[in-house]
Amino acid sequence: MMEAWRKKAGSAWERTKRAPGLACRKMWQVGKDDPRRAIHAVKVGLALTLVSMLYLLEPLFEGIGQNAIWAVMTVVVVLEFTAGATLCKGLNRGLGTIMAGSLAFLIEFVAEETGQVGRAIFIGCAVFIIGAAATYLRFLPYVKKNYDYGVVIFLLTFNLITVSSFRVSNVMKIAHERLITIAIGCGICLFMSLLVFPIWSGQDLHNSTVNKLQGLARSIEVCVDEYFSDEAVTEVREEESDDEDKSCDEDPIYKGYKAVLDSKSIDEALALYASWEPRHSRHCRYPWQQYVKVGAALRRFSYTVVALHGCLQTEIQTPKSCRALFKDPCIRLASEVSGVLMELATSIRNRRHCSPELLADHLHDALQDLNKAIRSQPRLFLGSNCSQASNMLAVAAAQARQEKEREAAATGGGGGGASLLLSSAKTDTSALREWKKTRSKKELYTERKVLRPQLSKIAMLTCSLEFCEALPFAAFASLLVETVARLDSVMEEVEELGRVAGFKEYKRDDDDDDDVVTVKCETPRVDVCHNNLPSHGLD
Repeated sequence: MMEAWRKKAGSAWERTKRAPGLACRKMWQVGKDDPRRAIHAVKVGLALTLVSMLYLLEPLFEGIGQNAIWAVMTVVVVLEFTAGATLCKGLNRGLGTIMAGSLAFLIEFVAEETGQVGRAIFIGCAVFIIGAAATYLRFLPYVKKNYDYGVVIFLLTFNLITVSSFRVSNVMKIAHERLITIAIGCGICLFMSLLVFPIWSGQDLHNSTVNKLQGLARSIEVCVDEYFSDEAVTEVREEESDDEDKSCDEDPIYKGYKAVLDSKSIDEALALYASWEPRHSRHCRYPWQQYVKVGAALRRFSYTVVALHGCLQTEIQTPKSCRALFKDPCIRLASEVSGVLMELATSIRNRRHCSPELLADHLHDALQDLNKAIRSQPRLFLGSNCSQASNMLAVAAAQARQEKEREAAATGGGGGGASLLLSSAKTDTSALREWKKTRSKKELYTERKVLRPQLSKIAMLTCSLEFCEALPFAAFASLLVETVARLDSVMEEVEELGRVAGFKEYKRDDDDDDDVVTVKCETPRVDVCHNNLPSHGLD
């Protein structure tokens, strides 16, 4: 017992010793992933230092007084990572404070004429009506999306001024000082966000869209390469089970589509903050909501990538020999899809239209190659024992007929027994024809009842063995074709983004001529019909 406690204490002590090093490495990794985080931390520290001068410097403290704390609170709450977010919260806080103060002064002016009791009743009714109305406004989608923080500040400021004015005589002076300190805090926040190493939400949204396209391109390529690798997919599953401590974030396939699946709220927030940002470059008036539409199309596309990744981890797998028959066309199709995604990412990053050479007919040709490869192997989907199946069906028919005649012999006596011996001896084609002519409708119905379950079992056993082996690959190939179908909507959204944002036209240098050829990229439509699906490679 003491030994067990000693081991637990030792392991706890080892974890405690390692904790500072792990924390330092984690903090270093956070800053290494995005150095702007360290810059933002320095900006917040500098802003807090500046606003604390209202307390530290005697002349400023005498002019503002105890309400200087509101400036510190404003800096802590308003200063955000990007300039757009800071502008949104700062303007919301300023507008909410001004509107609340103006309304509170109006309520105070009217309440002074009603006497002490009437004033209390009037203030209570005003607080109830204004509070209920403002809270109800927060449920409106447009208000909740753009001005929710401002409504909260309005409620807070209005109630503080209105309720405190009943007991405090110099509430007007307090409100005036509070408004000045909030304005000072907002001014410091805007200065640090817009003029000191500004971080723009629009640029973050632009770069995020490019990174998502590149991540999906890498995920598809790695996923298909692993599926057709020389090692069996089951070995990959065994390695994953052995490395239990290995994080899923280290998987390149998972990393590619995870960023896309988790991007909805981030894209919407960045687009909202980008709409608040002032014009700081010639690219800052972009249609940010179109970026949100591109992100939605990428999420729909990423669902098929998730399903493709799942095909690598299923328990039932197509044999390597069967997968090798379709390796080249599948890898080519995945390479074309990845190439299109990379070209779309490059076009968005460079703010130009896409290259028409890459998006011309390569996807269609790759689809046709995969379709031909599937059609060239119909035995994998129909089964190769069709002739044997027909022979077994004939044997089943004879067995069913013999069972029926045995039952008739048991009830009909010796004549029936002679008939049974004769019919069991005659198994050639002429005997079958003779028996078919002499049987009645009732006998035919009885035979069908006996024969039907046997036929079903034989058909399942003979015609589906090879199909079951090829079924996992059929699912994989169908998903690969589905990526091409969903890629069409991504290309349409990216082309619409280029059209609305005024992307420059694609330019390339002609090898035979020094002149620059300007080409407007028309996004091709890749028609993916059901004939391209693996299950229709049987026709």
